[in-house]
Amino acid sequence: MDRRPTIALLYDFDKTLTTRDMQEYTFIPALGLSAEEFWRQANDLALEQGMDRILAYMKLMLDESKRQRRPIRRSDFVALGTGLEFFPGVEAWFPLINAQAEALGLEAQHFIISSGLTEIIEGSPIGGFFERIYACEYLYDENGVAVWPKLAVNYTAKTQFLFRINKGVLEVSEDEALNAYTAEADRPVPFRNMIYIGDGLTDVPTMKLVKESGGSSIAVHTERTRAVAHRLMNEGRINYYAPADYREGSELCTLVKTILEMLGPQNRLEYEASRMRLDALDSRLHQ
Repeated sequence: MDRRPTIALLYDFDKTLTTRDMQEYTFIPALGLSAEEFWRQANDLALEQGMDRILAYMKLMLDESKRQRRPIRRSDFVALGTGLEFFPGVEAWFPLINAQAEALGLEAQHFIISSGLTEIIEGSPIGGFFERIYACEYLYDENGVAVWPKLAVNYTAKTQFLFRINKGVLEVSEDEALNAYTAEADRPVPFRNMIYIGDGLTDVPTMKLVKESGGSSIAVHTERTRAVAHRLMNEGRINYYAPADYREGSELCTLVKTILEMLGPQNRLEYEASRMRLDALDSRLHQ
């Protein structure tokens, strides 16, 4: 094979890699609100105005900051990333998986697909491990102050990023190439080479699409959320579930390593089949 096959590991962020929603660590307490009160206000705003819930929380963040005369700059959001709390093993996970993939003749790439905030993820200790971070973003004025949602990633919108990764059209503003026809053989990351890791119902459209397209979807859980993982499994929306423990030797780590071990020979066989098809076609054309 000319190059190592790319395996895309796709992650939700809040309550998948972190123990809570990212806004709850520092941003919401700084406003003098409890997490319960903030999310209640965001949900009420969405219901009252018929808004998308993701846009509602983004607007509430801006409204509360203005009300308290504490304008938010991009650097402020990035700084919030340093205060996140991750599940065990998360910070060492990415080099570990990269090494396992390389040993199997594969290249692992990591992507975030989240309804959280890009800026906070970028500022976190793991922000540099990702090929792309697809999450909500703000537009900033000439003073660097957040003024408007630039990108809102709700639960169904997450699926578009699977196709971007599949086709190698990674820029969000690049729609024409995304919608253009691309032969399956020319797509850099086949769906079978995708592993999606999420925590629950908000990941269902993405997890189910990956599963039904030949990839692997894994629901991670805590003791408190184990029933959700069981429900997703019983409904056929995921392939696997495991505790949210990313340490080497954990159930999740062993599961992902086993999937990688399966993908190595699977990709080699697909490569051989493609080569044989081309040879057969060439032979036919020259008869």
